[in-house]
Amino acid sequence: MSSQNQFRQQSHKLLVIPGPIEVTDEVLYANAHPLVSHMSLDFAAVFGDCIRMTRDVLYTKSAQPFLISGSGTLGWDQVSANLVEPGENVLVLHSGYFADSFADCLETYGAKVDQVKADLGSVVSPAEVERALKSKKYKVLTVTHVDTSTGVLSDIKAVAEVVRKVSPETLIVVDAVCSVASEEIRFDDWGIDVVLTASQKGLGAPPGLSIVVASERAMKVYETRKTRITSYYGSWKKWLPIMKAYEAGTAGYFATPPVNLIYAFHASLSQITKGSVTLEERFKLQKDASSRLKKAAEAMGFKGLPLSTEVAANGMTALYFPDGLEASDVVPRLLKKDIVVAGGLHAAVKTKYFRIGHMGVSAIDAQRGDIDKIISALKETLAEAKASKKA
Repeated sequence: MSSQNQFRQQSHKLLVIPGPIEVTDEVLYANAHPLVSHMSLDFAAVFGDCIRMTRDVLYTKSAQPFLISGSGTLGWDQVSANLVEPGENVLVLHSGYFADSFADCLETYGAKVDQVKADLGSVVSPAEVERALKSKKYKVLTVTHVDTSTGVLSDIKAVAEVVRKVSPETLIVVDAVCSVASEEIRFDDWGIDVVLTASQKGLGAPPGLSIVVASERAMKVYETRKTRITSYYGSWKKWLPIMKAYEAGTAGYFATPPVNLIYAFHASLSQITKGSVTLEERFKLQKDASSRLKKAAEAMGFKGLPLSTEVAANGMTALYFPDGLEASDVVPRLLKKDIVVAGGLHAAVKTKYFRIGHMGVSAIDAQRGDIDKIISALKETLAEAKASKKA
C-alpha cells in the first residue's frame, strides 16, 4: 500500500450534493487502514479521540457523544426511543421535508407530536415558538438546523433562548445532520440538549456513522425514565458503557463498530479541530464560499429557495430554475461537465429547483477551485440550455 504522502484520489466527478461530500486525500487514505480488532487498545485510542474531538466541534465540555454505525436517521430513533416515553408531547418545528420525517419517527415510538410549520423557504419565528410552548407542556422540542430539502437555516440560539425562558424543562433537540462543522453550534453556551448528525456532510468523512451528542440534562432524563426503552439497537443502555470504555482507552462490545470509518472520521476530525484553519475560520470560509456561489447564481438568473439571506444555509444552496427551464435542462448538463448536484426534494416544489452542497473541503480549501468549477459550469449550462430552447 502506498504511503499517505503518495496517495491521491483517482480522477472523479466533483460531488457537490448536500452529502455525501468530497473528502480529503488524508480521510480517504485513512478509510483504507488495515483492518484491526475493534477490541484492540490501538483502536480504542482512536475511538476515544473521536469522542473527544466530537465534543470540540460542538463546543461542549461535558456532553456525551454516541458514535454508532448507521445513518443520520438513526439519530431520530435514538432520541425517540431513549428520551420520549409513549404518550408524551413533542413539539416539532417544521422548515422542510425532514421535520415531517422526524415527526413520523417520534410517532412510531408513541409520542404525541404537534408541528409548527413555517412557510416554504422560511423558519419558525421565536414568537411562534413561544406561543406553542405556552399552549401545552412539551417533553421535547425538535428543530432542524439546516433542512436539506430547502437549504433553510434556523437560528438555534434564538430558539433555545425562547425555550429556556418559557419552558425550561423542555429538552432542545437539534437535527444538525446538514449543519455540524458547517454552521456554528455552541452546545454548552446555547443550552442545547441533543445534537444529532452524521459523518458524510460537514464532518467530511464517508457515510455510515450516526453521531448523537446528549447533554447531562438529557442523560438524566434518559436515566430516570419510567418505561422500558423501546429500541434494542438504539438503546443508550447498550451503548453508553461502550462509549465510556472507548473514551477510557479500553474497549467494550455490544455491536461491531465500523472500524475503518472510525479511522476516516478521526482523520477528518483531526483536520477540523487541529488543522491550520481554526473552527472559527472554517465557519467564515463556509460563509464566504456560500455567499460567492449564491450571488453568482442569482446574477445568472437563478433564485434561491430560502426567502432571505438570513435564513439561507452556508453549507448548501437550493436554487429555483430560471423561467422556461427545468431539471432536465440543467442537471444532466452539469453532470456532463463532471459536476454532480442533487435534484429537488421538497414535495411542493420538487421539480422546480435543485440543490448544491458546498461543505467541508470544497469550501475550505480554495486551492481546489471547487466553487469556481461550480460557478463556471452553471454559466456554461445556462447558456447551453437557453440556446437549446431557442433552436
